[in-house]
Amino acid sequence: MLDLLRTTLPWQDGFALAWFLACWTGYTLYTNRAHQGCQSLIRGTDRMRMIWMERLLEREVRIMDAALLGNLMHSVSFFASTAIVIIGGLIAVLGAVDHAMQWVANVGFLVVASREVWMLKLVALIVVFIYAFFKLTWSIRQFNRCAILMGAAPLPHQLDDSIRRAWVRRLGRLNALAGDDFNRGLRAYYFGLALLAWFVHPWAFAATTVWVLAVLYRREFASEPATLLSEGDESIG
Repeated sequence: MLDLLRTTLPWQDGFALAWFLACWTGYTLYTNRAHQGCQSLIRGTDRMRMIWMERLLEREVRIMDAALLGNLMHSVSFFASTAIVIIGGLIAVLGAVDHAMQWVANVGFLVVASREVWMLKLVALIVVFIYAFFKLTWSIRQFNRCAILMGAAPLPHQLDDSIRRAWVRRLGRLNALAGDDFNRGLRAYYFGLALLAWFVHPWAFAATTVWVLAVLYRREFASEPATLLSEGDESIG
């Protein structure tokens, strides 16, 4: 199969796929480093998570905190369930690839490709959403562990400064790790949408990848929510 692809894959498709992988990998590496030193949506959110855990340890009744965590888990569960549906649909298309190719042949603006290239495109989409599913389900498991840790947290009168700092660090860090994996799973959805453009044309695929990258960067580093979450309100109270 690989030897066949090497001989049948047009260079435009190979370039577009390599560009896609380079952009996704490069952006992930960049965000992992940039969050440590500049304003970003994730960095600001992580700071607010720490403040949340500080406030949690000041309360004896933590029903509100459980409800907030439940809302976060519900959002992640929705995307994880949707990823499974998408994977199932793509596998179904993979089994009827000849019919899909016939349909595309009748659509003027979609590029005509060989059966092997079609299979590669579908498998690439499946891999992207499998990656998203694993990231999202791991996020759910971490939020579950965070809920357990919140339930085990000492009451306000049982805390001194050192114990409080240790619990804030543990709770906030676990919550942030779950949030990071949710963001990575959600990012896979964005790049999965870019991958759909490959069925139109390899250059449309490359251009859509750049557009998705620009959208992600703007929302994560140059949006108003990123600014608001990075204003330093952790000093309140």
